[in-house]
Amino acid sequence: MNNKSEFLGTESINKLLWKLSTPAIIGLLVQAFYNLVDTFFVGRALGEQSVLGIAGVAVAFPLQMLMMAISIGIGVGGSSVISRMLGSGDVNKAEKTLGNVFTYTLILSVIFQILFFFNVDAVLNLFGATVDNLFYAKEYSVVILQGTLAFTFGFVLNNLVRAEGNSKVAMNNMVFSGVLNIFLDAILMFGFGMGVKGAALATVLAQLAGTLYLVYYYLGGKSQVKIKLSNFAPKFNMIKEISLIGFGSFVMGASNSFMMLVLNNVLAIYGGDLSIAVFGVAIKLLMLILMPIIGISHGLQPIVGYNYGAENYARVNESVKTSLMITTFFGLVGFLLLSAFPGTFFSMFSSDADLIGSGASALRIMVLASPLIGLNVIGTTFFQSMGKAKPSFFLSMSRQILFLIPLVILLPYYFDLTGVWMAFPISDLLAALLSMFLVWREYRYFQMQEQP
Repeated sequence: MNNKSEFLGTESINKLLWKLSTPAIIGLLVQAFYNLVDTFFVGRALGEQSVLGIAGVAVAFPLQMLMMAISIGIGVGGSSVISRMLGSGDVNKAEKTLGNVFTYTLILSVIFQILFFFNVDAVLNLFGATVDNLFYAKEYSVVILQGTLAFTFGFVLNNLVRAEGNSKVAMNNMVFSGVLNIFLDAILMFGFGMGVKGAALATVLAQLAGTLYLVYYYLGGKSQVKIKLSNFAPKFNMIKEISLIGFGSFVMGASNSFMMLVLNNVLAIYGGDLSIAVFGVAIKLLMLILMPIIGISHGLQPIVGYNYGAENYARVNESVKTSLMITTFFGLVGFLLLSAFPGTFFSMFSSDADLIGSGASALRIMVLASPLIGLNVIGTTFFQSMGKAKPSFFLSMSRQILFLIPLVILLPYYFDLTGVWMAFPISDLLAALLSMFLVWREYRYFQMQEQP
């Protein structure tokens, strides 16, 4: 048993969950905040063109999310294997997994960059670009694509660091790159007048700095798993295991990207650039609710993985129950804040009266089921951490693919633009009910295993 991770099986669950989640929550909130600041700077720097600028960045955002989905899929798959290997004392396999994660990330990143960089116009048109916002969408996307490796390795390594229970390093990285991003935004957009291109360049440079910090963490011998060149040789079975486990997270991220693609196209029909800009701001405000919930799931993952590997099912159940209570509380607080002051939040990004009025109406509807979001996120993480790829995959795709996208296409036929916003709380509710059913079934099974 590796004594550096032994605390995952001995400390009190409540204390452990907060200890592992708090750094992730802080880091993710900083990330959400700098995404908001990015949009704030675009809105303020472009003045009368703010609606088109925000809409352009919103159209380009699915591309960035797809890049993140690949990284998170590899990172979650790799970290699940590493945490279980550390739990069972197999450090050798944990180190082999680390080497294969590096190789896998490099190969997929290069393929992604080549594929999308040389087809950027076609991709943005598919993502819902209009004649008016295409210029801004392309300026942003080209720079982001040039920084693909900085993004992918940054997200992957952050997940791996958490797998060791070293969430403070992950938090330091996210806070460092987030603050740097905000600082560079101000310099490049207002100091050098680079507009949307400056926002994209600031994001890439900040991600690159964070990635270099994490590479230094591994090469500097600060991790309990060592980087060895001999482990970089790809092993089919290992990459298959990483892919199967991380596939649920990839689908969740990719479905976010696909959801935004569908949303942008539907909004272009029912509301035009104004509605795309409303969605571009609203989705980043919703991240303020989602990020703390994801932070709790990051803290939960190594606890479940380690204790499941050690067959300590009572601790697995206790950690899931505590996580659900905390995430429901976060969702409730987010709902109260965003539904009480939606116009105030929108007025920070633009002085355009139409954007503020339409945004406030949309946001009030979109957050109605926010207290239930945690059920789906925790349910997906629960199964991922145990290496159960099928239920994890099913839950991860349920909210976006199974419920949200069909509702976004169907409801506008009956309720026009309001139907698009209504699709969000209805899909949150349906995904929560499905997650509750699957998690409860597993929870009861573990209870029976613990009975004498």
